[in-house]
Amino acid sequence: MTSKPIAFRSLEAATQELKAILSDSVDARRVVMAIGGAVGSGKSTLASGLGGVVVATDDYLPNYAQTAAHLRDAPESSNLPGLSRDLLLLKERGAAEVPTWCFKTHQRIGTRSVAAERVIICEGIFALHPVLAESIDIRVMVSADRATRWKRWEAIEEAGERGWGVERARRHFDEVAEPTYSKHARLYESSLDYIVYNSG
Repeated sequence: MTSKPIAFRSLEAATQELKAILSDSVDARRVVMAIGGAVGSGKSTLASGLGGVVVATDDYLPNYAQTAAHLRDAPESSNLPGLSRDLLLLKERGAAEVPTWCFKTHQRIGTRSVAAERVIICEGIFALHPVLAESIDIRVMVSADRATRWKRWEAIEEAGERGWGVERARRHFDEVAEPTYSKHARLYESSLDYIVYNSG
């Protein structure tokens, strides 16, 4: 682990370099890379470009209908111990049964089988939480300014991908997602190996 994170000034540069780092390793062990950051920073985009199997922390969120609004993005409301267990299973055995969370209904809707040959990417707002430290080998944070991040989320809602609509999503962004992440940001953002600036 580096004493100071190595910085990338674009998502494209980060994707190219991190993919090379994962590919060039001669270690035959399975490796887990955690990609964290605030909502809309570009975590999922980076994760999808690196190859390997992706496990999203969103799938470990609570059922929203049974959780107070201000606690829906709080780490203590998600099943992070279960996520840590599943990452360790993937790392040690190459297979795990993981939950599936639906953005249309905002609840868990089942499970799915996941298999990993070598590279495992854990991405999401909780990916850098200390509860997962035992299962993580490489820690990456994606950073983007608030206006850029909201614009990305707004585009997702305008496309109907998550089912809330722009107005409701904006309330969640302002009243839940942003203050909750900010409250825990120092916890998530300590001991990083890499940081990616993605406000371009």
